Amino acid sequence: MNSHLDWSAYEGGSDFGFGFGDAFGAPIEPGSGFGKAAAACNGKLQCLSDEHEVMCPSYRATQDPRHSTHHRALTLQAAAEGRLGEHAYASAEMIEALALCVGCKGCKRECPNGVDMALMVAEAHARRWQAVGKVPLRERMFARMPELAPHLARVRSLLRLRDKIPGAARLLERVLGIAAARSLPRPAEQAFLDRAPVEHDGTAGEVVLLVDTFSNHFDPELAEAAQAVLVAAGYRVHLARPQDGGRALCCGRSYLSSGFVEQARAEASRMVAALMSHVERGLPVIGLEPSCLLMLRDEYHALGLGSAVAALARSALLLEEFLAREHDAGRLTLRFPDQAGRRVLVHGHCHQKAFGVMPAMHKVLGLIPGLEVRTVDSSCCGMGGSFGYKAEHFEVSMAMAEASLLPAVRGAAPDTVIVANGTSCRHQILDGAGRPAQHLAHVLHAALGHGRT
Repeated sequence: MNSHLDWSAYEGGSDFGFGFGDAFGAPIEPGSGFGKAAAACNGKLQCLSDEHEVMCPSYRATQDPRHSTHHRALTLQAAAEGRLGEHAYASAEMIEALALCVGCKGCKRECPNGVDMALMVAEAHARRWQAVGKVPLRERMFARMPELAPHLARVRSLLRLRDKIPGAARLLERVLGIAAARSLPRPAEQAFLDRAPVEHDGTAGEVVLLVDTFSNHFDPELAEAAQAVLVAAGYRVHLARPQDGGRALCCGRSYLSSGFVEQARAEASRMVAALMSHVERGLPVIGLEPSCLLMLRDEYHALGLGSAVAALARSALLLEEFLAREHDAGRLTLRFPDQAGRRVLVHGHCHQKAFGVMPAMHKVLGLIPGLEVRTVDSSCCGMGGSFGYKAEHFEVSMAMAEASLLPAVRGAAPDTVIVANGTSCRHQILDGAGRPAQHLAHVLHAALGHGRT
């Protein structure tokens, strides 16, 4: 199995914009897949602007062109053409150019040529690790979170000590490079899927709920709320589980974004195998975490998993997309009591924006009568998965959040519910503004008369 992405689609001009087709470790020809991807930037410099919806958050925070999509593309092109030497992907120039990319996917949507920098950065990381021969412990830990998460509940008390013992956070920063000023996510006592939730019957049809790593191990109440909303709408909810009954399914994003392509491909293969029987029956696969669910529609095409990916991609929907679709088709039976006087402030996850999902979010919130909805005009929250945990990125991470998100949250009335579907976004809002944020599923559940308010 190859340790790199399948860029062959670039040779044929695939609509997916993926495919390098280069032999891993071999010289890259300028006209090859990865060479074409790196050369896609045509220098219009729209990433060096503050006017776009998301792109480019690192440039916006630093105002330094060296931390723009354009400069990264030029650096990757130089590497592809052999101008950065034998170990180009481990060079100082490459490391500096890619350091502040948060994988927001804004460039894929907002760049005129659809430059998919996040995917190219994943490939560059893979080539870097091959060149240096060893991956730092911190990067391995972040990449392997789906494997580590099931065990964290056993050490919950030890994790709390980091914040209680003076100097412990600073020590961890020196040893592992995890920012002392950043709080750590708290694992739940029991994972959602370990609770053996009941799969209710329903008359409106059948759906599959894909519970991601963080919803499963860190916020099981979110998965419970989503399941309850779907059951209230009359659907029979199947919970996505691995075929072998082992560790819970994972989309593979933490592996891919860290450059662990083989491991990402293995996780994606498990996911495809587990979901295909449902997909073949025409069932929608509903996800909660934007970066997880949308990976099934996006990066899976670059992992060389075969024709099944296209069918899965067509079936994969975020909760808001599914509910909006059902409403438009006249099939949604959810009825909410009047919520006059209640206000929500919505922050969109970068991938929700990059894949045009925010209209569905607004449509579903609009189904709640009397609810006043306002959206923050924001770029990336600054967390970018593991990005905001890294000590060397902490200040830039907070600068991204302070551009518009955190001031808007602080300025919201105390009774305003802050809504953010991204796990990382909610974490950033809590750390930066001291206010808890909720997923759409929590809001819908509460509007039905249950759960959080």
